[in-house]
Amino acid sequence: MFSAPPPWGVAYSGGADSTALLLAAAQRWPGQVHALHIHHGLQAAADDFVRVCRSVCAGVSVPLHVVRVDAGHASGESPEDVARRARYAALALAAQQHGLAGVLLGQHADDQVETLLLALSRGAGLPGLASMAAQFERHGAAFYRPLLQITAASLRQWVVAQQIPFLDDPSNTDERYTRNRIRARLLPALDQAFPQFRRTFARSARHAAQAQGLLLEIAQQDLMAAGAPPAIAALQVLSQPRQANLLRHWLQQQRATPSAAQMAQLLRQVAACTTRGHQIHLKVAAGHVIRQGAVLHYLPAAGKAVPSVDPVGLASL
Repeated sequence: MFSAPPPWGVAYSGGADSTALLLAAAQRWPGQVHALHIHHGLQAAADDFVRVCRSVCAGVSVPLHVVRVDAGHASGESPEDVARRARYAALALAAQQHGLAGVLLGQHADDQVETLLLALSRGAGLPGLASMAAQFERHGAAFYRPLLQITAASLRQWVVAQQIPFLDDPSNTDERYTRNRIRARLLPALDQAFPQFRRTFARSARHAAQAQGLLLEIAQQDLMAAGAPPAIAALQVLSQPRQANLLRHWLQQQRATPSAAQMAQLLRQVAACTTRGHQIHLKVAAGHVIRQGAVLHYLPAAGKAVPSVDPVGLASL
């Protein structure tokens, strides 16, 4: 799974899952593991987590780096999304500053199921149904999820057997969040009805990921033929599903993810574009797709503030 040699960073929250990952990594790569703790400052218990992390890391001789981030969200933004973006940016920065080959994440089989169920509830396409990738890159850093085949219960049992302290995030029981409702209500019911659901759901996610990978290859080939930005005439000779695949890939390169309704409208506009005078000016994501002569262009909206990482807050404890 790992495409480079250590040293590795472990995203270490102080919870059971990341504690299991930290201990396993430290046992496998002695002296070549760093713990990376993100301090969002969003909970009263945040300082308690830092204290536990400091104690555990001292006990297993793993250096701990704490990054304080500003994960405040603007009106209309999802607090979870903003915090997640800030967390990945902070982890990538810490990995680069400490010369780490990559960052190991503690998501497990239950997390993968929750992600798939969330995607289904939102009517997601293949990228969503593929759920969480075992490895990916973000902000110039490599990330790995080595625990996707292991259940949450197994991880917790192993940490308890090691007699290593951990804390439970109090927000994990707040059923105002959809993921927590899935964890508290759906997973126990699935356990009773389909005891092997974690394995079979994960297999479905892998099938979706393989299919999405194939669509990506086709989109890259089609975009190369159509040009970037894409020529309208080149789009029109493709089937509509293939047009949608190309356009979605091109728009994602512009950091724009169209809704299903926006994509359907864009396809109608491309099909109707049979004269020089036909204009296209369609809102997609936060910007607009426009026609300029024979090609499409994407005009992004004014940039939004990105959650900041305080370089001063990057400290070794």
